[in-house]
Amino acid sequence: MRVVALICARGGSKGLPGKNIRFLAGRPLIAWAISQAKAVKRVERVIVSTDSEDIAEVARQAGAEVPFLRPAQLAQDNSPEWLVWRHALDFVKGDAGTYPEGLLVVPATAPLRAVTDLEQCLDEYEKGGVDVVVTVTDAHRSPYFNMVQVRKDGTVGLVIPPMSAIVRRQDVPVVYDLTTVAYVARPEFVMTQNGIFEGRVRSVHVPLERAIDIDTALDFKIAECLMGAR
Repeated sequence: MRVVALICARGGSKGLPGKNIRFLAGRPLIAWAISQAKAVKRVERVIVSTDSEDIAEVARQAGAEVPFLRPAQLAQDNSPEWLVWRHALDFVKGDAGTYPEGLLVVPATAPLRAVTDLEQCLDEYEKGGVDVVVTVTDAHRSPYFNMVQVRKDGTVGLVIPPMSAIVRRQDVPVVYDLTTVAYVARPEFVMTQNGIFEGRVRSVHVPLERAIDIDTALDFKIAECLMGAR
């Protein structure tokens, strides 16, 4: 299967400025994603989409392609990453003449993933009958048990009230947290639909210790501790 790996890394992070090239365990954060993607044998190209010359240079040094700089309108705080995927696929089709068979998105913010996590996502995708494969991990909270929303009158209630009383977390339906470890998407689906859950979606489970998503300084410290424990 012909697979292109895409790493999206804009320069304007607000939660942790400069996080994509901040050093984690001796390497720029984005370099972890690049090396993990390059270690997957089915990946033909590793492309970084960024609006930042600094990130682009670090990405090239780490072995990725940076064949374009992302347009400013796709690098805002509210820019949908779905459109960034489309922009990259447009480039690949124009460059190679066709879409890849699969787009493997490898977010830079999940550096504790294992290469086997990426391989398992591709394995699930190759089974067919699916538009997107996502990664999930065990949920910290359940909308049936200990997640609440504020009502119009100021009181709070469960996000999803159960049909009968539940007194133990173990008795509620099993739910999972989506992670940013990886996504695999069918290119034609990305180009014609507007979001992941408009299609057929399957998942790959990733343990909590490999599923951290770095968005804040605290997340970064946790990642440093976990990397050190390895």
